[in-house]
Amino acid sequence: MRDPSGRLLSLLSLLQSPREWSGRELAGRLDVTPRTIRRDIDRLRELGYPVHATQGNTGGYRLTSGAAMPPLLLDDDEAIAIAIGLRTAATVATTGIEDSSLRALAKLEQVLPLRLRHRLKVLSEAAATLPPGGGPAADAETLASLAAACVAHEKVRFAHTKRDGETSRRLVEPHRLVPEGRRWYLVAYDEHKAGWRIFRVDRMNEVHRTGVRVPARELPGGVDAATWVMNSLSGRTGSVRARLLLHAPIAWAAENVPPWQGSLEPVDDRSCLLRTYADAPGYLAYRITLLPVDYTLLDPPEVAEHLNATVERAARAIRSFTAPHGEENPK
Repeated sequence: MRDPSGRLLSLLSLLQSPREWSGRELAGRLDVTPRTIRRDIDRLRELGYPVHATQGNTGGYRLTSGAAMPPLLLDDDEAIAIAIGLRTAATVATTGIEDSSLRALAKLEQVLPLRLRHRLKVLSEAAATLPPGGGPAADAETLASLAAACVAHEKVRFAHTKRDGETSRRLVEPHRLVPEGRRWYLVAYDEHKAGWRIFRVDRMNEVHRTGVRVPARELPGGVDAATWVMNSLSGRTGSVRARLLLHAPIAWAAENVPPWQGSLEPVDDRSCLLRTYADAPGYLAYRITLLPVDYTLLDPPEVAEHLNATVERAARAIRSFTAPHGEENPK
């Protein structure tokens, strides 16, 4: 390659791939001598590109991080992928990145070749993007802090607000961050509860990295974090397990029983089995009362006790109910 400017751009494009290149490999790719490659590497360094070189038979060149981010060279598919990602990032439920995503997208679109701008425009016109879901969004700085703690296996303290508004302080060993739908979840080992838990990141605040590092833990059963979150949200994890016979065909139950209630199995044409799990029998009983179908509890007895207590409280409430005009509510 005789054109020095074009050769530098081609060399930079090769170095931006996540690997180390030997001088002979680069010379062969660009059809020049290793001496020319050394001169071009020096020229890139003068332009501010941090090219690291290692010596020896297995040595080579690679682009490392520097004080400032150098310009990137992208092929067509990479440019479109980044543009789509930035457009999507502007709508996700994560605070602090919407404006940054739009600014970066505007810069990218400005320098895209006409053919790529047309492809992106067509895609944007044909695709509809859902708005962020209701409720608070995860904070970008919190996500970054938790991600760093996960990688370093560093304990984290934070305040966690439950659905009912109750706030508690937690000390956990963070494992993984998992995006699910429009939410972010932290999978972590809770030292106070002595068990694995998932926490919605938008319900966490006052996140503090303790600096205390611990050996990495593995999730029970060898499952990955994404599977653990899916199972937790669908009620398939927990120390308390219950089986219920639902008096409805499995096709109807699959349409009307929320997935987080548990897993369904067919029994016959008129009924199906629901297996559901939770960390406490009282909470499991509460969830069971939300089922939109008649059922028979098969086990365990401790859940039956909590269900019975719930029924008695409801019965007392009905007996004490008074109609608006002062008359007793008819039975």
